[in-house]
Amino acid sequence: MQVMRPVGREAAARKYDLLSALTAHALASDGHRQRLVLRLIALITSRYNWQRDELCVGQREIARLWCVDERTVKRDMARLREMGWVTVKRQGARGRVSVLGLDLERMLLDSRGSWANVGEDFVTRMSGQEVPVPTANVVPFRRQEEGGHVWARIRAQLSAEDPALFEAWIAPLEAVAPDGQGGCLELRAPTRFHATYVRTHLMARLRVALRRAEPSLSVLRIS
Repeated sequence: MQVMRPVGREAAARKYDLLSALTAHALASDGHRQRLVLRLIALITSRYNWQRDELCVGQREIARLWCVDERTVKRDMARLREMGWVTVKRQGARGRVSVLGLDLERMLLDSRGSWANVGEDFVTRMSGQEVPVPTANVVPFRRQEEGGHVWARIRAQLSAEDPALFEAWIAPLEAVAPDGQGGCLELRAPTRFHATYVRTHLMARLRVALRRAEPSLSVLRIS
């Protein structure tokens, strides 16, 4: 999957691609999801700062745009954060509005199943390699997952999202305890470099997968 960076010479096309992916995802979903995604699209098109990756708008203003009350805004924005689509960059304080960001990669991953509804050319354009797979004289093989454990469910989800990235960086990670302990899931990497790369580039994706697999686990640690 291509890395979404809606800046530069092809910024306009990338923005349209993102909005097309979100729209296709909404149309293929149930009414509640459709409404949520439509509301997010309205925020993106009207208030999102693409250059700075910032969404800085108060609940009252969002409520006016969405034609709802502020309680609905609070509920839906919480859902978008829970999905990993919206992130808090700076928490509001002393009457200041929180500065939010958008995880464009997470949106594309979640909408991927609906890309074909746009067209095969769209799928081809959007499907590129996200990170280089380390070269080695090893043939990757499908690892057998243990069905019920939290880490097994996370692995299955990440493998389905991006098989190449999974084989290169996620599959070598081992869980100290497959179901986590004390509210924490600790993963052990094979090397220090591997751990550093995962912490730097993949923690957001892992946290979203953990939250979806087991909300009671709030801490993720890579060692």
